[in-house]
Amino acid sequence: MGKLFLAGACTALLAGPAHAVNIDWVQVGNPGNAPDTASNCSAFIVAQDPNCGSVPHTYYISKYDTTNAQYAEFLNAVDPTGSNTLGLYSAGMGTDPNNGGITNSGPSGSVYQVKTGFASDPVVYVSFYDALRFANWLNNGQGNASTETGAYTLLGGTSVPSNDNVTRNAGATVFLPSVDEWYKAAYFNPISGSYFAYPYGTSTPTVCAAPGPTPNTANCNNVVGKVTPVGAYTGSASPYGAYDMGGNVDQWNEQFGRDPIIDTALRGLRGGAWDAGADRLAASAEGIVELMFSQEGGDAGFRVASLVPEPGTGLLVMTGLLGLAARHRRA
Repeated sequence: MGKLFLAGACTALLAGPAHAVNIDWVQVGNPGNAPDTASNCSAFIVAQDPNCGSVPHTYYISKYDTTNAQYAEFLNAVDPTGSNTLGLYSAGMGTDPNNGGITNSGPSGSVYQVKTGFASDPVVYVSFYDALRFANWLNNGQGNASTETGAYTLLGGTSVPSNDNVTRNAGATVFLPSVDEWYKAAYFNPISGSYFAYPYGTSTPTVCAAPGPTPNTANCNNVVGKVTPVGAYTGSASPYGAYDMGGNVDQWNEQFGRDPIIDTALRGLRGGAWDAGADRLAASAEGIVELMFSQEGGDAGFRVASLVPEPGTGLLVMTGLLGLAARHRRA
C-alpha cells in the first residue's frame, strides 16, 4: 500500500503546475571579493563605482540572456488582450526581420507569438522598465502576478518622473543585476581572486566570429549581422558558466546616473553587442548609459539575477518524495 501511495504521489508531483518561464541559473560565489583595479576596470568606472566587481553576497545570474520565447510568455500572461498599456511590446519586435522575434496579433487568444526560428534568440527592443517589470513578474511567481511591485516598486507608465530613482526593494529574490553583480559574473576569476580583461576566462581579446565551440569567441563587430541564439558560442562561457556576457546584445543593469544637462535619469548597459567592436566586451569598457525609459533598438536585451533561484521540477519531485517517504516510515 505504501509503495502504491508513493508512486501515486510521484505521478501527482510530476503532473503538478509548472512555471511558464524556467530560468537556468549559475551560482556566483566567493562573496566579499576584492574590487577590480583601475588598470583593468578603468579609472572612469572606478571613479563612479569604487566597488567595481566586489559583491558581499553569493547570488545567481541567469545562464543566458532572456529569450523571445520567455518574453512572449510574459507578455501573454500580463497583457492577454494585447493592449500594451505599459509599453512592454515595441513595434520593432515585429517589424525588424533580423532581430525582432515577437508579433502582436491583436485582442484574440495568445496575441503575442514568437516568430518561427526566433524562440532562442535574445529578446531585444526592450527598455529598462520592461526588464524591471519582467523581473517583478518572476519575483512574484509569474501567472497573473503584478509587474508593478515586488523587486521594484513602480508607479505606472514608462516615463513617470517618480520612477526615475527606482531601486531594488529589500527582500527581492529576482531582479536585474547591479553593475557590480554583472561585472563579477563576467570577469572575476574565482581561482586567483583577480579579474580577467575579457568575459570568457582570459585576458586575451575576444575574437568576433561565427557561433561554435571555439573558446573566447563572440557575436560582435557585425560578423554575423544579427543576433544569434543564446548559448550558441558553446566554448565561450564566463568563469562562472554564463554565456553571452560579451557580444550578442548589450544588457541592462541597475547602474544609475543623471544627465547633467536635461536632468534625466540614466541606466547602464554592458557587454557589447552583435554590431559593436570587440573592445566593448572588455572589462575596461565604460559601458553605455541610456535614458532608462527609451525603447532600445535591436542590440539591447537583459538577463536576470537572483538570491533564491526557483527550484527545478526534479528538485521539487525529490523533496516531495523524501517528505512522503519520511511520513510512510513514521506510519
